[in-house]
Amino acid sequence: MLSEAYPRLYHMAEADSWDSIQRYGLLSTTALLDRFEYAGAERERIESQRRSKNVVIEHPEYGRAVIRDNIPMRERALEQCLQGYTPREWYELLNRRVFFWLSRERLFRLLRAREYRRKRQTILTVNTERLLQRHAARVSLSAINSGATLYTPQPRGVDTFRSIEDYPIGYWRRKRSWKDAVVELTVDYNIPDIRDLTLRVEHVEGGETVEVLWER
Repeated sequence: MLSEAYPRLYHMAEADSWDSIQRYGLLSTTALLDRFEYAGAERERIESQRRSKNVVIEHPEYGRAVIRDNIPMRERALEQCLQGYTPREWYELLNRRVFFWLSRERLFRLLRAREYRRKRQTILTVNTERLLQRHAARVSLSAINSGATLYTPQPRGVDTFRSIEDYPIGYWRRKRSWKDAVVELTVDYNIPDIRDLTLRVEHVEGGETVEVLWER
């Protein structure tokens, strides 16, 4: 069972975003743009293209939110490894998903990378079993980091995201270790009840916990 192999999931959010997450849920980029009522060319620039830097969006009722850059996506490499999608379609597919790491070690490796080591992040630790009980029908699994094409880009396309039932976990377990048999777990669009599923919220900087904001 997936939740037995990976009892905890980890989501990286902007620093100081926990209050907003509790209020509105954990939102994908697409869900955030819907809530903030972005449309037209401005929305296309955020949702359908590579973001070379973080984008701040604002709304008179919902306040301010930060949408992360996707610097790890190199466009030429994406074009070469993408199968069955245009780059625009791939960006839109990714932006519709809420992403979780299944390994704290893999997440903290990212947090120690040059791009993140000096930036404070909000990290949510989530109970996998509870999330699957409520949202399994909207969950997809990936064997790669779908938002990065650094180093040796892995092929990606129609088979990258698979349902829990269709995911070839036995194949990846034989090819890798259990720890790396699944790289990403995603939930379509949003998780409105994320507070009920969360076990711990912390601020992390330079790969070290600097503050525990909330714990169940």
